Amino acid sequence: MQRENLRRGFSIYRSLTRVSVYTSHQSVVLEIDFSGSVWGYTEITIIPTSKDLKTIHLHSRQCTIHSVTVASHRADFIHYDPLANINVSNPQDVHNHPELKRRVYSALAEGEEGELSIAIPQEVSLKQSGSSTAGLIASEAATPEPQTPGASTSQIVVPDFAPITIKIEYSIRNPVEGLNFVLPSDAHPYRVPHVFTTPSSPDAARCWVPCIDNPWERCTWDFEFVVPRFLEERDIGRRGEEDEDEQGEYPTLVVCSGELVEQVAHPFNSNKSIFVFSQTFPTSVQHIGFAAGPFHVLSIPAGDVAGDDSSSSSQPLMHAFCLPGHEPLLAVSVLFLRQAMTFYSTEFGSYPFGSHKLVFVDELPTLRFDTATLSILTVDLLHGDDAIDQVYETRQTLSHALACQWIGINIQPKVWSDLWLVNGLGLYITGLFLRKLFGNNEYRFRLKKDMERVVDLDSGSMPPICQPMLQDPPDSAVLSFINLKSPLALHILDRRLGKSGTSLGLSRVLPKLFLSAISGEMMNNALSTHAFLRTCRKVSGVDLRSFAEQWIYGSGCPAFGFSASFNRKKMAVEITMRQDAPAWKAHEHDEIRKTMLKPVAFFEGQMTIRIHEADGTPYEHVLDIRSSFKRYEVPFNTKYKRVRRNTKRYLARQAAAQAAAEGDAEAAEAMGMVDMGFGLDIWEKEKERDNWKVADWTEEDEQTMNGATYEWIRMDADFEWIAAIAFDQPDFMWVSQLQRDRDVIAQLEAVNALSRMPSAIISSTLTKTVLVSNYFFRVRCEAALALVTCAYRKLDFLGLFHLFKLFLRYCYEPEDAQQDLFAHSYVPRPNDFSDYPEYFVRRALIRAVASVRFENGKCPAVVRQFLIDQLKYNDNTANPYTDAFYICTLVSALACASVSTLPPERGELFPTETTNEQSSEEANLLKESLAEVDRYRSMDRLIPSPHNVVTIAALEFRLILSVSGLIPNDPRVFFPLTREGNYTQVRIAAFDALFLTKWYTPKIMRYILAVAAHDSSRVIRRHVARNACQSLALLVTMGELKGSGKETDPLLIEEDGVTQEKVKENKKSEVDLLIKALRKDKEVGKNEIVREFLLPVALAPDADQDVRWSILKLADILIRGAEEAPPKLSIHLPPPTPIVETPSALPPLKVGPAKPPRAAKAGSAVASRPTLPPPAPPKIRLLPSGTSTEPNIVKLLPTPTMEPPMATPNKKGVAFRTSTKSKIKDKGSAPTKIKEPKGRSGGMTSLDFTVAQLLLRKLTSNKRATIFLQPVDPVRDHAPNYFDVIRSPMDLSNMSAKLQNGVYKDRFALEADFRLMIRNAKTYNLPESYAYNEAAALETFFEKEWARSNNTLQSRVQKQIQPVEKARPAATAPAGAGPSTVVAQVPKAAVEPAPRPSIKLKFGGPTAPRSTETPVKETPANAAPSTAKAPKIRKPKPDEAPLPPVEDDGSLDILEEVLAMEAMHKKHHRTTESVVQPGKRKKGYESDLLEDDEILALASPSKKPSKSPQPPVVEKEKKAAPTPRASSIKIKRPVPLGSLEANPATLPLPVPPDSHRASNKGKEREVVPSSASPAAPPRPSKKASEVTSTPINKTKVKDLLKTLLKMPEAVIFARPVDPVLDGCPTYFDEIKQPMDLGTITTNVTTGKYTTNEEVGKDIELVFANCRLFNPPTTYPVECADAVERAYKKEWTKVMERKMSWTEKRSVQTLMNNLVKDPISYVFREPVDPVALGIPQYFEIIPRKDARDLQTIRQKLDADKYESMDAWEADIDLMINNAIIFNSLESEVGQVAVMLGNRVKEMKGQQGMKKRKEGSEKPNGGQPVAKKAKLA
Repeated sequence: MQRENLRRGFSIYRSLTRVSVYTSHQSVVLEIDFSGSVWGYTEITIIPTSKDLKTIHLHSRQCTIHSVTVASHRADFIHYDPLANINVSNPQDVHNHPELKRRVYSALAEGEEGELSIAIPQEVSLKQSGSSTAGLIASEAATPEPQTPGASTSQIVVPDFAPITIKIEYSIRNPVEGLNFVLPSDAHPYRVPHVFTTPSSPDAARCWVPCIDNPWERCTWDFEFVVPRFLEERDIGRRGEEDEDEQGEYPTLVVCSGELVEQVAHPFNSNKSIFVFSQTFPTSVQHIGFAAGPFHVLSIPAGDVAGDDSSSSSQPLMHAFCLPGHEPLLAVSVLFLRQAMTFYSTEFGSYPFGSHKLVFVDELPTLRFDTATLSILTVDLLHGDDAIDQVYETRQTLSHALACQWIGINIQPKVWSDLWLVNGLGLYITGLFLRKLFGNNEYRFRLKKDMERVVDLDSGSMPPICQPMLQDPPDSAVLSFINLKSPLALHILDRRLGKSGTSLGLSRVLPKLFLSAISGEMMNNALSTHAFLRTCRKVSGVDLRSFAEQWIYGSGCPAFGFSASFNRKKMAVEITMRQDAPAWKAHEHDEIRKTMLKPVAFFEGQMTIRIHEADGTPYEHVLDIRSSFKRYEVPFNTKYKRVRRNTKRYLARQAAAQAAAEGDAEAAEAMGMVDMGFGLDIWEKEKERDNWKVADWTEEDEQTMNGATYEWIRMDADFEWIAAIAFDQPDFMWVSQLQRDRDVIAQLEAVNALSRMPSAIISSTLTKTVLVSNYFFRVRCEAALALVTCAYRKLDFLGLFHLFKLFLRYCYEPEDAQQDLFAHSYVPRPNDFSDYPEYFVRRALIRAVASVRFENGKCPAVVRQFLIDQLKYNDNTANPYTDAFYICTLVSALACASVSTLPPERGELFPTETTNEQSSEEANLLKESLAEVDRYRSMDRLIPSPHNVVTIAALEFRLILSVSGLIPNDPRVFFPLTREGNYTQVRIAAFDALFLTKWYTPKIMRYILAVAAHDSSRVIRRHVARNACQSLALLVTMGELKGSGKETDPLLIEEDGVTQEKVKENKKSEVDLLIKALRKDKEVGKNEIVREFLLPVALAPDADQDVRWSILKLADILIRGAEEAPPKLSIHLPPPTPIVETPSALPPLKVGPAKPPRAAKAGSAVASRPTLPPPAPPKIRLLPSGTSTEPNIVKLLPTPTMEPPMATPNKKGVAFRTSTKSKIKDKGSAPTKIKEPKGRSGGMTSLDFTVAQLLLRKLTSNKRATIFLQPVDPVRDHAPNYFDVIRSPMDLSNMSAKLQNGVYKDRFALEADFRLMIRNAKTYNLPESYAYNEAAALETFFEKEWARSNNTLQSRVQKQIQPVEKARPAATAPAGAGPSTVVAQVPKAAVEPAPRPSIKLKFGGPTAPRSTETPVKETPANAAPSTAKAPKIRKPKPDEAPLPPVEDDGSLDILEEVLAMEAMHKKHHRTTESVVQPGKRKKGYESDLLEDDEILALASPSKKPSKSPQPPVVEKEKKAAPTPRASSIKIKRPVPLGSLEANPATLPLPVPPDSHRASNKGKEREVVPSSASPAAPPRPSKKASEVTSTPINKTKVKDLLKTLLKMPEAVIFARPVDPVLDGCPTYFDEIKQPMDLGTITTNVTTGKYTTNEEVGKDIELVFANCRLFNPPTTYPVECADAVERAYKKEWTKVMERKMSWTEKRSVQTLMNNLVKDPISYVFREPVDPVALGIPQYFEIIPRKDARDLQTIRQKLDADKYESMDAWEADIDLMINNAIIFNSLESEVGQVAVMLGNRVKEMKGQQGMKKRKEGSEKPNGGQPVAKKAKLA
């Protein structure tokens, strides 16, 4: 992401060095009109990074651009906002919503590049400053990150260009995103107008200022705001000075990011003010914000912090702003922030900015918006001095906002996957401050509760908090989980670092991070996970790899089960541990989810346990967890028995209490250590114990306790695990832990454990816990809630009795001490909430009482009456604190008590009908409850509670009762409160209730859509649109909507064994049935309002983004989308042509005797028509006698086509049609013509077609092929930029269609498309992602099947070779020739007139034309002589019998390969001299030279040649047999060239015997060109070049190894593995060939390697060993991946081969001398066919083979030649081209020969020949080929 400026061509921020940065600048001048408009201009200074910069792309939405200037020159620009111009083909058709969704996706992707494009004027030149800077561009990956001090960093040399200033004048009117104008309206006539920036969307910044909207593009800023001095104009002339003072009470203020430079009056308008701000610290535009309005300002003084020794001058300025009317709340809410500023500055370093400001505004869509130096917050956070509950929330939110200035604004995540670290650190340091503010108990209690929530959530549905493969920010649901888990992960990391002994945990790490950010050492102030962990490792010395893999890169939390027993013989406590991983078990058999969510199968680490032994001393022990099940023996230290709990201990408590009462301090301290319940009178007097029904331990319990050897055991005593821990120990031990352990987490664990084992003693213990004020108040609240478990009939509702008894302390005492509490009327005393803990305990008691239930799920009537009495008699007149939240607790508790917890009874015959019969008592209670709640709602209208919380609670009360069916569900109750003018939260509650009624009626639906589209509150618009979708599922669940079209089966139907299967089937299709039912519902899916207004709301140009997406989701549910045509893919392929006998546009073959024209020498018939598609290949039947073989198929380019032979006894061979007419006549009467299927119309043989079909069938049925079955849909597959990355998409369905339509010419074309598909998947998807792994797995499967298919074809050929050979007579074609499926171009040739003319097919080697047809039977009389004579057309003999036609199954396609390999094993070869005399040039010589070059270049040997018996061949005939040739051959698949033997009749000089020797692997032979007459330079085959070894280049290899060893990930590979030192004793058992980079370096130095390939093999062995020994995704494997990536990148440089400087200089000198020589005048420049009048030149000489001295010199200067041989080959090719085109006897041909001789003379003179013989010859002649053959 930091490299984005390089792609864009300019930057506004560039890092030059690690300590100094050069930043650009942006200034903004705006004038604000509070009617809803803004206008002004911005000046952006950019730094070009490329001289080719022509267009500047900036982000700008909602803005109207008036003019643009670049460097003071007016520039052309295009401003196009794709989101504001969305439309569909038919806006009136609601079924087009899928098209709208696709267009929205496209618009979002299109806007990423920039909505504003500016063309740089011609007058502006990019001036380079003359120096270049190596910009240190850090890696974009979150991990691993190789940037370490002293380590290598990737340096990109960026030239310094002069900055360019762009000025953009723009205006904004009624913005939808980015800016929020809050203005008075009819519904809010007294609202104070103000405006502020808002994070309403991810791209909100570009919506109010043209900019580069990227969080990693940072620059300095200047702001100038022009605002009215006062928002209300007054007639000053009619009023006195007093009125002027009133007017000036709230002047307009502007608060902005940065520092206030000055506030001045407007020079031309005294009614306006100008505010100037400057932000000198580089800041992203996404962290810039401002607010303007008549704010009240409060300065937070620096001297308010108690105990703060720092001078007030060193503290940064802090101000708070609020709207008029909220002044009394502001000071109470924000003054504590000075303590936070002092704490953060002291603990983590100085504040990174100059000041801090807070602005409280209305209608903020989020809780707060953090920008540099400024936090914009919602006014709901303000509270008065009478608030209790809201203090905690407000202080936590404001503290976190301040902490984000350190981490979040100043320090940013390096990539999105590092967001967990930045957010987690901000929340972590906020928690540390809250620990100081609220106390350690509150801090630890919150940690425990957060941990429990994480354990519940992270059970398999959540991803890891850090996913390096993801490049996009997480969605809101995942982000909230990340923000919950990340501070807990940092907490346990701090605990583990603190255990190292040399570290103080994160308290030493965090100051280093903040210091590096302020000093500039942190690159771009971007923090990555890897850099953070590396810093922790340096500070503490702890290896955190295991921790990171489990808690950062992995998901899930462990679940531990512990049990303990005492072994008296060993004097040890035996602890059994069992660990489960719920997240892993949830996806154990789902490989896809495991790959995506990465659940951890096993968590390892150390856990601290604390055993409180008999003497009360706690002993800590550490359990090393390395397996999922283990028994630990923990030594026991005390030999005394357990302290008795009852009688003796009771006396001890009394003695200690008496001593403490007398003033003995030590006794008081001892009392606290023994039991936290000391001093409680009600437990000391027997009478009171009876009144409270306190239960004592029984004798049996006391005996059990006396036998216990320890008090209790604490698991994970130091809170180092985020885990669910289940520990089995007796209840008396939990009681002891609750009463004697001072840790709030231990007390909370004890309360939770006791709640699971209810009894009378437990109820008494929990009651005592609530009573004792020494306990932390939140533990007391938990104990009160736990008492509910003891309130059941078996215990005579003892828990409810204790709850009533506890609450009686806040009520008037009954007159009768023996009053039955279940029949008592509880009249509360006047409220007094001065004691905060008692206030929270009182509310907890109310919630607990309301949770008591009978067995039928109903609440006792006494409980409901108790709650009604609390509401009825509540008195808050003398209370200094508000009782609004207390009343809300009563109302919600009453709603809970009114509803049964069990589902209502259903009728047997009609299960959809429920019975809610109520008794008269229940009805009266319900009526009384409604009356009391309505009374409080009416009071709240007259005297509003804070934020109308009482009204909200009353609405929720009615909602719960209506959903439960206790009262009618009437929307008229909620509808009035949804209108504008009500408080926002009240409207939200009313809408929530409305959505659970029949809101889909036309009138209400119209109102709902109107609110979602046009309401003035963005919060309301989004909430309504979002809940419109979610409410439908709730309504179906509630029974308000019909969930499916099918009625459920009655319960009385007898089960027949199929019920379970039916239930599974119903569950599987439940969602589909639900959607189908909703679409068919007349009131919902068929609603006219939905169909009329849904699409216009989403299409509105001013629609909110969240509203648009919610409307589209609603449309997906209710409306069936119109079928969209799939994305059109432009695949340029020749259209499949039906099999025709004759293309009429082609000229017929000439029959009369004529001299072959020049065009025939190089296949002009093809070259003259390069753009015509090839016609369908006709079948050619081979008619050798005696056997039946399949006719081969020869593919012809636009040339005279061949006629299928007739099955006549006197015709054979390959016949060409003499005329079109005759062909057409014969067409219908061909009796043996076989109709081909459409799939083979492209030329594919039947065997290839069958293999391809079978292979595709296996691929589509493979489980890994799921994502490849259909084309990629950017919307469906969440890949909006897919077609920007992948230009040639491919999938299995397209491949199947192409196969069935005959597009493929052979099976290798299918293979190419499959590999294209796999390459696309691996290109678009990151390694180790799901799609990447699926592609790799499918590719592996394909390779196996492909190899199996090839082997099958080869075995098929072996079976058919013998019959084919037996069918041949003694005088047959050369053994090297065979059938070959190639695309052949048949030249025009002069033939004699014949009734059915045919041509002979030649077989030959490099200098003879190759066969493109099947072998034709020939007799010795018909064999061509060895002289250079034009071959005559052989007439067929009548006595030759034809072979019957056979069906082509594709096996003969491989026959040529087999015959070729047999010929290569022959021990003899032909050698014939034939000197070409001037004027008697051999026919076909030029074409032969060209063909040899082409075949050697294009063909490659087959990998596995099949072996077959060598057919009998007559040597004499073999030497003389001519072979037919085609002038140009295109080979589509590997063809063995071992079958191509040289025809000595056409060679000018004898060929050495070794030149025909073939390798064992079927490589082609190469022929040394004659020095007298240069021939086409032979080219080594592809495989031969692969085998060729490169001599070691020690310098490059050493540089490579140094580069690798500098990487931090290569540390583990720098030395040999030591099994003892590295903790891997089985290493050498698994790794038989160990290797490391250090050993390789030593071997290179000592000269043990001779080639580069040997070094590369050993380096790759290092990575292979690492992956073999270590499991995937572990740290060593990730290190291997990182080092291997660097190795592959550098290895190409090592293997790069080019001429040495000496050779290059020598060749350049020779070229200079050659150009000066007059003999080279013909070859100095490229051939111009037009100027020279030879338009057919490139038809004979292909453009790719054209050479001249100028072209050769350019290639030489550009280092395109790897060696001298490559340069020589081009010289030879140039000479051969001249001979081929002009003939050897021509003047140019003679000059070419002379030029070749001249080159050799010059080489000899310079002494280059000797040097060349000692050098490597990768592209040269025979020596290289011989080396390849011997290899």
